[in-house]
Amino acid sequence: MRTQLVAAWDTLLITLRRVSQLVLFFMMITICYDTFMRYVFAAPTSWSLEINSFLVVYLAVMGAAEAQRQDQHIRITFFVDKMSPSLKEAIHLLMALLGGVFCGILAWRGGILALQAWEYGERVSSAFGTPMVYPYAMIPIGFGSLAIQFVAEGLCAGRKLLRPAEGECHV
Repeated sequence: MRTQLVAAWDTLLITLRRVSQLVLFFMMITICYDTFMRYVFAAPTSWSLEINSFLVVYLAVMGAAEAQRQDQHIRITFFVDKMSPSLKEAIHLLMALLGGVFCGILAWRGGILALQAWEYGERVSSAFGTPMVYPYAMIPIGFGSLAIQFVAEGLCAGRKLLRPAEGECHV
């Protein structure tokens, strides 16, 4: 059962990473197209800025869990590197708990925001008129996945604190 959950989690994060790569490629094409239209034909698009603004948010929140899982976030470890292994794990557990709670709250409130946007039919007041439920839905999905990753890391750190002889655990 555990390996199935880990495999499903890996598949979800890989999917989010690949979609992020496609989003980045799409943004590159649309920004180049808009720039070309603006400066060559003096006819900028009415939709490029709006869509790419939302897609930047997508890139920021959807890739966060994968970056956390791969330990690719920037951090300062000067003091932590000088601590004992058990104290390092205790700090790792504390950070995982705090990160999980913070991201869980953001996912919960973002979910409420997305549901309200769906219920009231909110749209951006522009010519394109993007339904706000789509950009708002990125918040609970991205921060929810990051909260799950923090919880998994917290469980791993807690297990290492209780049973240090078992060695590494992978999340």
